[in-house]
Amino acid sequence: MRRSLLAVAVGLAITATGIKPALADEFTVADIEVEGLQRVSAGSVFSAFPVNIGERMDETRLADAIKDLFRTGLFTDIQASRDEGVLILSVRERPSISSIEIEGNKNIETEMLMDALAGAGLEEGQVFRRATLEKLELEILRSYIAQGRYNARVKATAEELPRNRVAIRLDINEGSVAAIQHINIVGNEDFSDEELIGLFELRTR
Repeated sequence: MRRSLLAVAVGLAITATGIKPALADEFTVADIEVEGLQRVSAGSVFSAFPVNIGERMDETRLADAIKDLFRTGLFTDIQASRDEGVLILSVRERPSISSIEIEGNKNIETEMLMDALAGAGLEEGQVFRRATLEKLELEILRSYIAQGRYNARVKATAEELPRNRVAIRLDINEGSVAAIQHINIVGNEDFSDEELIGLFELRTR
């Protein structure tokens, strides 16, 4: 008969530090089973889960071990139960990235944007992390603002697909470069406006 030891439901914005382990009797781990794996190998789970067969287990150590498993970033949910001496881990994997599409960019090449995405771990076949996508969305927008394109817009979306996959799309409106229409100087007494403006690198259009 399976006995629930610990149920942990962690959303994308909640960290493993919120775990509140339920009380459980101490027991010796006779075996470890993993349920719910799709792309992640059982070996990857066992290498990150610091519990070995034959060791004594209690709720505190189990909570710590599950935190270690969460730190891999591979799962959004981990539940632990046991059937006699068998420790059972039921996991829900983070979705993988099926495709990436970028539309609307001209001044920043698609290859550069793809490199930025890949550098942040967002590329086809990799684990999808929404927080990373949102951060990169902001960084791309800042790049356009640095070009003087203050009305640029960047919208990143992730469409859920079958088999726990997502399709990422970046829609970019680069806007236009801001132009200075007029320079007004106040408080100058010893120099004329024309003399001071002649020292500026900025020019009106």
